[in-house]
Amino acid sequence: MPKLTGKTALVTGAARGIGAAIARAFVNEGGEVIVTDINVECGQATADSIGATFARLDVASEADWTAIADQFPTLDVLVNNAGITGFEGPFDGTPPAHDPENAQLADWHAVHAVNLDGTFLGSRYAIRAMRAKGAGSIINISSRSGLVGIPMAAAYASSKAAIRNHTKTVALYCAGQGLNIRCNSIHPAAIMTPMWEPMLGDGSDRAEREAAMVADTPMRRFGEPDEVAAIAVLLASDDAAYMTGTELTVDGGILAGSAATPRS
Repeated sequence: MPKLTGKTALVTGAARGIGAAIARAFVNEGGEVIVTDINVECGQATADSIGATFARLDVASEADWTAIADQFPTLDVLVNNAGITGFEGPFDGTPPAHDPENAQLADWHAVHAVNLDGTFLGSRYAIRAMRAKGAGSIINISSRSGLVGIPMAAAYASSKAAIRNHTKTVALYCAGQGLNIRCNSIHPAAIMTPMWEPMLGDGSDRAEREAAMVADTPMRRFGEPDEVAAIAVLLASDDAAYMTGTELTVDGGILAGSAATPRS
């Protein structure tokens, strides 16, 4: 039996990458899915290809969330997936600095506006949209970077750590309100999505670049978007009915420590 039959789910940042994989997995499990993104052309194409509905949404905009609430007043599942690293291009010369010493306040604010404000606004909308049924699932996409320090991506790491904490706050609030609205976070590490393409390139040394990027990962490979989507399906479904305020890592073992097999 499909796990999400009868459930309506909204996924942010779902035009491509992890968000698109989650939206596709939800449709495959019988869910009625709303794909949202600021990229209208790509988002609509993704929605059309999987049999979902598309709606434009800038997650950092309160007005956009108000419009979404008017359009979709009830909801069963929300995935707060939309996010940026701060290194998105194009750039003139080198990318902006995101270390604690040289990062610009405007860049810091921009990353937090999408990643953290977007998660706050999405969670607020979801609680209100799920309150009528008294039940639902909010899934926040954090990161391995939200569990450890990332010296050259201070804003990204800070925003993802805050998402982890806000997830627990939302979970406790909903439980305290007597609502069966669960809130959990997923923490992916290196997942093969389009955001890696500028660093990997398409040259003859791509395989070497890929290997170098995951050299410290015990499983020695990138994760796949579908592997994150499978965890999202679990958290969205009734199979996870007793899970709230928790965090699940999808990281190839990188947070477990060193790989057990010694290198020659």
